Amino acid sequence: MSNHKPQPHLADFDAVIFDMDGVLIDSEPLWKIAMEFVFGQYGSTLTHQDFQKTVGLRIDEVIAFWNTHENWGLQDLEQVETQIIDKLISLIEQNPQPLLGVIAMLDFLQAQHKKIGLATSSSQKLIDTVLNSLGIRTYFDFTYSAEFETYGKPHPGVYIKVATELGVPVQKCLVIEDSFNGVLAGLAAKMKVCCIPEKTHFPNPRLAVADFEFTDLAQLLAIWR
Repeated sequence: MSNHKPQPHLADFDAVIFDMDGVLIDSEPLWKIAMEFVFGQYGSTLTHQDFQKTVGLRIDEVIAFWNTHENWGLQDLEQVETQIIDKLISLIEQNPQPLLGVIAMLDFLQAQHKKIGLATSSSQKLIDTVLNSLGIRTYFDFTYSAEFETYGKPHPGVYIKVATELGVPVQKCLVIEDSFNGVLAGLAAKMKVCCIPEKTHFPNPRLAVADFEFTDLAQLLAIWR
C-alpha cells in the first residue's frame, strides 16, 4: 500500500462496485493465454507482453486494435471474439480461484448492508461463468457488462449505469479496479477509486491517479474491520 495515499473510510460509501478480471478472479493471465492461442491460429506472433497494451479494454476493442496494428486483415472479428471467450471460459472452469480476500470482503460488505455491484469490460457470458464458478452470484445487487454500452472503459458509462441501478449517488460509490483504463473509468464517473494492481501487469506509475491503493482485498478489509 502506498504510504502517500489516504485510507478509505467505509462509512463514506453506500456501495462498493467491483471490476471483475484481476479483481475477483485471477483471469488476466488466462485472457492472455486465450488471446495468444486464438490469434496464433491466424498467424499472429504476439506474446503475453504485447497484450499489456490493451489491458482493461473490451475484447472487441482489443481484437480491432491488433487487427489494425498488425495488419492481419481479419474480416469476421465476432468469430474471433467468440473463439477467445470460449477458450477463456474453458480455462476458468478448469480451475476457478477467487483472488485473495474476495470472499471475506463480500461477506463483510453484505454484513454491513452495503450495496455490491459489478462493472466489467467482459461479456455477460463471462460474468455468468465467473460468478457461477466462484459461487458468488448471490452477493451482488447488480452486475453489468460494458458490452451493453456504446463505449467501454475508460468511458464511465458502465460505472454510472451500475450506480443508477443500485440507487446510490456516484459520490457514495467506491470502485475497486486493477487496470489504468478501469481506474480512469471510475474517476470519470466521479467515484472514489481504490486500485489493487493486477499482479501480472508491469508496475504502472499511472495507477497513482487512483484515490487509494492496496496490494489485495485482504489488506483493504483489514483496515475496515
